Amino acid sequence: MLKQLATPRFQKTALLAALGMASALSFATHVQADTTVSAVMHSALRSLDPVSSSATIARNHGYMIYDTLIGLDADLNPQPQMADWEVSEDGRIYTFTLRDGLTWHDGSPVTPADCIASLKRWGTFDAGGQLVSNHTESLTALDEKRFALTLSSPLGDVIGLLSKPSAVPAFIMPENVASIEPGQPLPNQIGSGPFRFIANEFQPGVKAVYERFDAYQPRSEAPSGTAGSKEVFVDRVEWIHMPDVQTTINAINSGDIDYIERTPFDLLPLLEGNPEITTDVLDPLGMLTVARMNFLNPPFNDVRIRRAALLAMGQEDVLAALVGDPRFYQTCASVFGCNTAISTEAGDESLTSGGRPDEARALLEEAGYDQTPVVLLQPSDVATLTPQPVVVAQALRKAGFNVELKQMDWQTLVSQRANQSPSSEGGWDMIFTNFGVDSFWSPTINMLLIATGTQDSWFGWPSDPYMEELRTEYAMAESEEQRKALAEAVQEQAMEQATFIPLGQFQNVVSWRNELSDVVEGPIPVFWGMHKAE
Repeated sequence: MLKQLATPRFQKTALLAALGMASALSFATHVQADTTVSAVMHSALRSLDPVSSSATIARNHGYMIYDTLIGLDADLNPQPQMADWEVSEDGRIYTFTLRDGLTWHDGSPVTPADCIASLKRWGTFDAGGQLVSNHTESLTALDEKRFALTLSSPLGDVIGLLSKPSAVPAFIMPENVASIEPGQPLPNQIGSGPFRFIANEFQPGVKAVYERFDAYQPRSEAPSGTAGSKEVFVDRVEWIHMPDVQTTINAINSGDIDYIERTPFDLLPLLEGNPEITTDVLDPLGMLTVARMNFLNPPFNDVRIRRAALLAMGQEDVLAALVGDPRFYQTCASVFGCNTAISTEAGDESLTSGGRPDEARALLEEAGYDQTPVVLLQPSDVATLTPQPVVVAQALRKAGFNVELKQMDWQTLVSQRANQSPSSEGGWDMIFTNFGVDSFWSPTINMLLIATGTQDSWFGWPSDPYMEELRTEYAMAESEEQRKALAEAVQEQAMEQATFIPLGQFQNVVSWRNELSDVVEGPIPVFWGMHKAE
């Protein structure tokens, strides 16, 4: 049974608790302009390449300084952003026309050559971009404003892929930046978006600074999601990293910061009673928290043991530990996230019904599980990822698994998850992470459904030719009925193979001081359209 998620502008009911304000704030001081917005984001910014990195904070950085050909409005409909488009009758040729007034931060004009190089780079890193790239016959400049994408065969989801806000959006970069070889750092942070990145003030992991790009020419439509006007009404935005969540809450209550991207759920009552602060859900779809097993090595190279792990787990326990407040979570076994166009929970009800440990134990016996330790990696410094391994470890032990919980900081975990060795040699057996539903909502963009083994699959490296056939058929489907039928087949195959395990869906709560207004709703935290009272 699904719970109804909380709606935006939810009722504030909790009382403001007493705050200890004696400790000094642990962020660097800065010169405060009249319209500087100080924001604490969900993690520190380190990578400045939003295409080669799938990190959410890198994507957020990308939206500050770059733009996309097509935006996605708050109703999840593609809208022209940098360009309008036309599609040929046979569905093979997409002609894009750049709108007037597009310039890079260094004053040079945006050209079709920039767009072509950017789409090629996007096609190297993104799951959906790879699909488009594999079906591309040519990308050709037609004149100084137009270029054509010609496909070898029609794909029904091209515009959807170009407009998707995650995990890797099709950001448009200058040609000399987009042409950098994979693995090489970007030579600069010049974009055509509404903000300029202030490189000389960047402190990796501590502080990132953006200033309004005065030459940006916004669209005339109202801002909506990643579409419409991206006009900036503040002079400067500073992202300040505060690893201590209590310090963050104290800082917004005292007015030392203006905005928190993801408010800690357990500390939300400290803000909900403050009349000077607004708390809100801006992304109704929210995030899916997931578990991923390592398909390369025992014991999870055996589908029966993967299925046993899936049957052992129950989402309610995970969500209660992770979120706690039922206003902001729901059980959801769909690999596409719930409340989306193709959501389906076909294939297995055990996740939402609390698990079936007895059946899990029987499968382990059938598979001859020999008590080989199962190593679960647990990040010790990310509040939204720390509870899941603990809860799942208990469920696995109850079903008969021998579980080892290995703690480490997130950056160490990110390095270790790339290790394909057995867990006894420095590898791992199960990891946990969260993804925005906007990066999961179709088989073509969901990177955890890629099943090509060590070639292109995400960490865990599943190999499943049938899944790849289904994903390709979905991309080429021409009707919604076909897509829904194929989505259900993908869901069933993912559950049968335990490609990854959905552990539930939750919404983040954004908090800001009431000096800020016109905060834009949508799947991406954005700072255009926002006003700050002097």
